Amino acid sequence: MTEMEPVPHVVVIGGGTGLSVMLRGLKKKPIDITAIVTVADDGGSSGVLRDELQIPPPGDIRNVMSSLADAEPLLSQLLQYRFKQVDGLIGHPLGNLILAALSDITGDFVGAVRELSRVLAVRGRVLPAADIPIVLRAEMEDGTIVTGESKIPQAGGRIKRISIEPADVAPLPDAIEAIRRADAIVFGPGSLYTSIIPNLLVPDIASAITESNALKIYICNVMTQPGETDSYSVSDHIDAVYDHIGKPIFDYVLVNNGDIPPEVKQKYSEEGAAPVTYDPEDAERQGYQVIADELVYFHTYLRHDADKLSHHIYRLVEGWMARKR
Repeated sequence: MTEMEPVPHVVVIGGGTGLSVMLRGLKKKPIDITAIVTVADDGGSSGVLRDELQIPPPGDIRNVMSSLADAEPLLSQLLQYRFKQVDGLIGHPLGNLILAALSDITGDFVGAVRELSRVLAVRGRVLPAADIPIVLRAEMEDGTIVTGESKIPQAGGRIKRISIEPADVAPLPDAIEAIRRADAIVFGPGSLYTSIIPNLLVPDIASAITESNALKIYICNVMTQPGETDSYSVSDHIDAVYDHIGKPIFDYVLVNNGDIPPEVKQKYSEEGAAPVTYDPEDAERQGYQVIADELVYFHTYLRHDADKLSHHIYRLVEGWMARKR
């Protein structure tokens, strides 16, 4: 890409550890990043702070900011420091408390995210999907309704549909504007029903996505998630998104085709997880192209290879931009 060519604007949508891992690689590319992050978390430190202070849960936002930060590594490490021995603070990452304090100082959570992003020299922008906490509800296939993001995977059933409360929550205008001017929109990786789809249920976000002419890329999880995507294939993930958003949207889906060592499979099997499988015929039926590669490595847990993911995303975006010119 020459100096005179525009820098692609890439919007990433999701939450959780997977999104943060990917962004560590993507921020190295010559692109303009806007991360739109879920505000449905109600467990752990985030759940305590959202309940007691009536602010959006800060945990996923903190993780994404840490991934995109260009500040000194020690400052990013400080943001992620979790108190272990101080009564009243045990389990709280310092970054969550800083965001809570800044919310009080600036008067709103979005302002807190903006100010901390400036301090951390965040590359790009980090935006909550909404400026108030969202409550997730899952309708299970047996008709049971489960309320609360942290409770949904524990319910033990198969999820039929997810909804949010309040249903009419206002999206951030900046998030809508970012989607409208995006050259590419990347979904995931992350928990399908509790990190990715909740963003798509915020009014106007789904319509802005479906109306956008941007390249749309879905990064599928490597392993199924117990209580959430048990026995799901790649096509099951895609069908779930299409069912909630109302129409097919993806141009490309990135999947892992690398071998997972038997001992790693066994470790995950003991927790109820298995590799996500895919069938090329499903891709043809659902209208997207598959990019398959060895996208993971194992270090305590399976993680996406941020550099490989970023390479594929940037290559696809470059090709898309070239066709538009």
